[in-house]
Amino acid sequence: MLRSLIVKFNCKTAKSAISLVLFHRFHSIVNRKYSIMSSEIECYFETALELTKQAGKLIRDRISENKIVEIKSCDIDFVTETDKQVEKLLIDGLSKQFPAHRFIGEETASAGGQSSLTSAPTWIIDPVDGTLNFVHGFPHSCISIGLFIDCQPTLGIIYNPVLEQLFTAKKGQGAYYNGKRIHVSGQTDLTKAIVMMENGTSRDSERFNCLRANQEMLVPVIHGIRSLGSAALNMAMVAMGAAEAYFEFGIHIWDIAAGEIIVTEAGGVVCNPAGGPIDRMSRRVLCASSQALAEQLTQKLVQFYPTPRDD
Repeated sequence: MLRSLIVKFNCKTAKSAISLVLFHRFHSIVNRKYSIMSSEIECYFETALELTKQAGKLIRDRISENKIVEIKSCDIDFVTETDKQVEKLLIDGLSKQFPAHRFIGEETASAGGQSSLTSAPTWIIDPVDGTLNFVHGFPHSCISIGLFIDCQPTLGIIYNPVLEQLFTAKKGQGAYYNGKRIHVSGQTDLTKAIVMMENGTSRDSERFNCLRANQEMLVPVIHGIRSLGSAALNMAMVAMGAAEAYFEFGIHIWDIAAGEIIVTEAGGVVCNPAGGPIDRMSRRVLCASSQALAEQLTQKLVQFYPTPRDD
């Protein structure tokens, strides 16, 4: 907002030497503030990336081992010791460097922790997105970590350490895959799209009927349906142009916190599956390679509204 004020304050409108001096002082203050903010975000990013790579080694080393598995909400909703250890490593490391920051973690929330999003800098962490894959040794699981400041996504990291896939984004600086800039496909025609969707862990009959109805609606229309078993990696596929859309009813904010900024910085759209802005606590998401494609899907999808919400 401060930078937009500079644009509106044109030097030609300065009617005196004093106003010109004030303009240059204002310009200098804003640039200095912007530089400080950028350096802070870079520090946040580098710290999180280093910790993510350390945590990734735990996943990579254990992917082929037998796991001790606990059941959460249902027979296929798992948590392992690795989930807990990765989350602890990340939260401990980040809180040591940034003690004023808040945290929302999947395993912390599952244990009754707070998951409300405030204006304070907040790290939102899924230590192993795709735990079911990890338990089976299927190599599509990842660490997902996003930072929100003033309730807005500021940076995101998605890291699959088994396949060495690293997706990153910082606000206003683009999205990257293993250091190379990525973009969505830009496809606007649903009939030419690959759409990612998931069965999820819920066995709620209403949700299952909704899922089946959407599959039956999409299969005759689109190029194909794909599923990686990880919300974060599905969003990453849209960001890199490998798929055109992804939607799911029943996810949580930690599943999409990193993916949102990676998709938008790659030029894509993240929104409410029924249309309109995303409601991050609603447990519903749609991301697409273009606004036109997103609108085609919102008009066709059978909707489901999971309860309870994340907030």
